[in-house]
Amino acid sequence: MHIFSRRKIGRSSFCVRGLLLFVIILPLFSCSSPVNVHDQAPYIEKPDIEKSDFEKIQQRGTIRILIPDPAENTYLARRGQPLDIERDLVKSFAREHGLKPLWVRIRSGNKLLAGLDQGKGDIAIANLTITAGRRKSFSMTVPVRHTREVLIVRKNNKHKIKRLSQLKKRTIYIRKSSSYWSTAKQYQKKYRGLKVVAVSERLNTLDILEKVASGKYDLTIADENIAQHALAYQPDLDIAFKLTGDRAIAWATRKRSKQLNNALNAFLQKRHLSAKRVADHTEDLDGIKKRKVLRVLTRNDPATYFLWRGKLMGFEYDMMKRYTEQNGLRLEIIVPPTQADLIPWLNQGKGDVIAASMTIIDKRKLEGIVFSSPYHWVSEIVVSRLNENKIQNIRDLEDRTLVIHKSSAYWQTLEKLKNKNDLDFNINAAPPALSVREILDKVVNNKYDLTVIDSHILGSELAWRNDIRGVLKLGKRVPHGWAVRKNNKKLLLSLNKYIGEEYRGLFYNVTRKKYFLNRRTARQHVKFRSDKTGVISPYDKLVKKYAKRYGFDWRLITAQMYQESHFDPQARSWAGAKGLMQLMPRTANSLGFYKLERPESSIHGGVKYMAKLNKQFGPTLSARDRTWFSLAAYNAGYGHVSDARRLARAKGWDSRKWFGQVERALLLLSKPAYYEKARHGYVRGSEPVQYVQNIRDLYLGYVAGDKHVNLQVRSKPAMLAR
Repeated sequence: MHIFSRRKIGRSSFCVRGLLLFVIILPLFSCSSPVNVHDQAPYIEKPDIEKSDFEKIQQRGTIRILIPDPAENTYLARRGQPLDIERDLVKSFAREHGLKPLWVRIRSGNKLLAGLDQGKGDIAIANLTITAGRRKSFSMTVPVRHTREVLIVRKNNKHKIKRLSQLKKRTIYIRKSSSYWSTAKQYQKKYRGLKVVAVSERLNTLDILEKVASGKYDLTIADENIAQHALAYQPDLDIAFKLTGDRAIAWATRKRSKQLNNALNAFLQKRHLSAKRVADHTEDLDGIKKRKVLRVLTRNDPATYFLWRGKLMGFEYDMMKRYTEQNGLRLEIIVPPTQADLIPWLNQGKGDVIAASMTIIDKRKLEGIVFSSPYHWVSEIVVSRLNENKIQNIRDLEDRTLVIHKSSAYWQTLEKLKNKNDLDFNINAAPPALSVREILDKVVNNKYDLTVIDSHILGSELAWRNDIRGVLKLGKRVPHGWAVRKNNKKLLLSLNKYIGEEYRGLFYNVTRKKYFLNRRTARQHVKFRSDKTGVISPYDKLVKKYAKRYGFDWRLITAQMYQESHFDPQARSWAGAKGLMQLMPRTANSLGFYKLERPESSIHGGVKYMAKLNKQFGPTLSARDRTWFSLAAYNAGYGHVSDARRLARAKGWDSRKWFGQVERALLLLSKPAYYEKARHGYVRGSEPVQYVQNIRDLYLGYVAGDKHVNLQVRSKPAMLAR
């Protein structure tokens, strides 16, 4: 009995109870989820110059917030989110006062406060340390939080610093506009021979840390909260010394904006944000509400939490984001090094709740945790290659070998089945570092016989691939629960109340469908026609207009538009992208486009975004490769492509070439050994790789002028040298 197939996946595990509701109103919500704090707030590229205090700001109805650019240069938070925390807070402030936040992006860090002084914004937020110089020129709010400045070094014996006196022959690389500059200069006076070098203002702190990790820079200084985040994915870095005591992080306003500064201070003091952070704590809900932060332990994978096109996503992330919003809390995500660390980290007080698709089993309850009510039910499924036809029931597992992680709930399930039914099959442990997708690949390639995965993960995989099949359910469905410490009874009650209200409701069903039941593959066979008239699509005139404006071949943009939407202006993706060019609303808004269902708005926005990406990759790339990189970034996000380029350099591949070089590195970023060390974490690299390949093939077909061309969507990306 083959219980899963590409054709049946939408029906086999979808809740019938919510089906009618989806048919009626899913188009309104189809890919909506709790959004990043700046998703729905407009960006303005050229703000009016205005130096207003709070009374006039309230009359205007908008508050302009200066933030660093580029917005795409984000990262996957593994230890909270320093800048996004500030964005979340200032958005709450705006909401309390009936204001609409407008984000003003400043390209260089040294121009952020200058822009505030010039009147381009009302407030500046950028992990700003309170310094004497800044206090002299600007009004700083009460602290948003506290941190310390630390010295960062590569983690090896050659570069290790045991004593500060060893700084005499070293070099610190930092931005001159940062608060770290004055700290470095103080140590330079104390230790003669220490060099302090100013780096480009276009580099942010994480960029500089990566250059230290790669050996391009010797040392740098960073705030401890940012350094701790970087250390979560950069094992080559180490904190050598704490260079300062606690430093306050605050927001900046103009000296004459006293009303605004007072209003911000009242808001921050009400939030109790000036208190110093305690790293590990085990308080119940009362303590969490005092801190206004819920720390969620999870995993970076496609079923829980990941970054896609610059947006944080994932079933567990969306569910927890909604919970924190309803309870007036800020969500802080913590990703431990391995799955086995989740429960120990919870017990040590490094997090408050585990939300990681964890099956409720007795063995885990013995480790000092309690589970919430089930919020998700799944079946454990035996998975085989597509051509498997020998497994019809449990007895057909005789003499077969199933490869799974020993720490998984499947191990206990298989052992029980084996003993209860007196069966003779093998259970082999997969290496802990191997991801579910890598295990599935080994099954497909005949390196492993069979494996077991949860039905929702299988559903997610079948939305992307067609080389596996689910062949056997192992008993009854099993529940997933969130885990808390045994003595956190109030938190447990609160989570259970939330589950009771949301389970199988509209938000829950839409979110579940988005991640586990959506087909994300293009049609297998599609015909397009370019006849003697040269017409390719109904939108050729618009495409030609904007392609010419931004310097692209119009046929390339048309090929991209076809790949994105099949020329359907009402198209919506599983991730929330809309229109002919499938722009994410946040990205479109940042470019000044809001009505993506309109063909001209979508086409103009898509071409403008391609031009922006093209510029970001810089003139060191050939025009052709810059186009391939831009397409890949359009599909997966600039950050993931940047990670792939860094990985390509580390592998000795050409980071300036796409085909056969960086595309190979991007494919590796779906493997834990690589994505755990990447700034932007996990990405299903096969999709952007296939995306670029399909557009290239289609574009060449248009250029060749064939009257009839079949576009075959390959099951695997072509990896030919070009």
